[in-house]
Amino acid sequence: MKQRTLILLKPDCMERRLAGTVLARFEQKGFRIVGMKLMQVTPEIASKHYAEHVEKPFFPNLLGYITSDPVTAICLEGRDVVNVVRKMVGTTKGYLAEPGTIRGDFSISGQKNLVHASDSPESAEREIAIFFRPEELVTWKSCDDAFLLSESEREEA
Repeated sequence: MKQRTLILLKPDCMERRLAGTVLARFEQKGFRIVGMKLMQVTPEIASKHYAEHVEKPFFPNLLGYITSDPVTAICLEGRDVVNVVRKMVGTTKGYLAEPGTIRGDFSISGQKNLVHASDSPESAEREIAIFFRPEELVTWKSCDDAFLLSESEREEA
């Protein structure tokens, strides 16, 4: 099933110049970029994005981190993209993440974990709307779909 998900390349990913490396993993898996922009997250955007954490004691640190430097917001599209991307990203705490995952390969921190990935199709829909206007998302077909997907899977995509 074709889905969309939100990826944020967080400030530590940008500061460490890992954006291209991380993005390449998603592209190499076969996902399409349908929206992407470099942006500074404002406290208002962060409060919408992390609404479930606003009243928690760690929120001020989270707010300071996510607004500290630019992020790259990316909307990816593809088959079961939410679940597959979550597996690719790895567990939240980088020091516990499995080798081969993005966090397992590049993060040793508990909080500075390089990447945000939507945790469900419903969250993805809500989060994409926070970071992208509908006209900023582009639907297109990739020329390599024929190599990555079976004929019936291409019809779904």
